[in-house]
Amino acid sequence: MPLSEHEQRLLDQLEQQLHAEDPKFANALSTAPTRSLSTRNIVIGVVVMIAGLLVLLGGVATHLILLGILGFLIMGGGVYIAVSKPKFGDAEQSAGKPGTKSGPKQKSGFMNGLEEKWEERRRDQ
Repeated sequence: MPLSEHEQRLLDQLEQQLHAEDPKFANALSTAPTRSLSTRNIVIGVVVMIAGLLVLLGGVATHLILLGILGFLIMGGGVYIAVSKPKFGDAEQSAGKPGTKSGPKQKSGFMNGLEEKWEERRRDQ
């Protein structure tokens, strides 16, 4: 069921208020899906998987069980690398900066705004 115009306006206002009060959190919410996979990690993971497969086949060909197990573990590491999410340095740098947290005053202002919007919505219905 689509949102009504009034609900869409309220949602837009909430989004704007969130961006104004806590831009770091708002950016984390809005950009999270685009950071799902890295092409670089996929390529490295596939190369490691192929190397593991070759080691596994070498273990099978030479009848060395430990070499086959090692090849399987290398392949598993390649899969892990391929599907792991990239780590960005900007999130780590800003986490250590003082004064980046939003204080309790901003949180209460945000919550008050939400409560006011909720009451306004209930009165309009």
